[in-house]
Amino acid sequence: MRVKIALAEKGVAYESHEEDLFGGKSDLLLKSNPIYEKVPVLLDNGKPIVESNNIVYYIDDKYSPNPLLPSCAYARSRARFWADFIDKKVFEAGMGIWRSKGDELEVAKNDFIGILKKLEGAMGDKDYFGGDNFGYVDVIATAMTSWFHAYEVFGGFKVEQLCPKFGCWMKRCLKRESVLVSFQILKRSISVLSCLERCMALNRTGSVDSIALYTF
Repeated sequence: MRVKIALAEKGVAYESHEEDLFGGKSDLLLKSNPIYEKVPVLLDNGKPIVESNNIVYYIDDKYSPNPLLPSCAYARSRARFWADFIDKKVFEAGMGIWRSKGDELEVAKNDFIGILKKLEGAMGDKDYFGGDNFGYVDVIATAMTSWFHAYEVFGGFKVEQLCPKFGCWMKRCLKRESVLVSFQILKRSISVLSCLERCMALNRTGSVDSIALYTF
């Protein structure tokens, strides 16, 4: 999703190939990403670029229109820092909500909200993480929000109520055509949610790893 948003923001035409990751990975995927054997992979004239953050960075570096990263070296380093923070913290905290119950669920929910509060602080009083313009960190973070409805259902909370600045940012991003077109993954998230809800109703032990793999 991040890659599609970045390509759309840059106005770059591309051909998309979907992988059936549960029916057997294609030879092309295994050849293009032999280390991790996972999507996404961007093939540029046959040359593979892997890992979503790295691909978005590559797209911004190669195609100059509508820059996603700032021109200032310090600001670029800050953007990469927050992109890394999002990757390491947000999804894992969300999974903590799925895996928990009782008091542990409350702790997991507070951890997740605490992370969003840090992101609100990083955004400051600007409309986007990139300042007044939609940028690199916005691309990275927006993709994560497709799972927030699931976190809210399991945790019994609303992001826009507990983190209003972040909630407004989410709505602002969803108005962008690049995000709307790419946000079809949200439908998959909702579909998986119903499966997870049935699982959790049967067994609230937190051992849902095998099901969670099917979210990608």
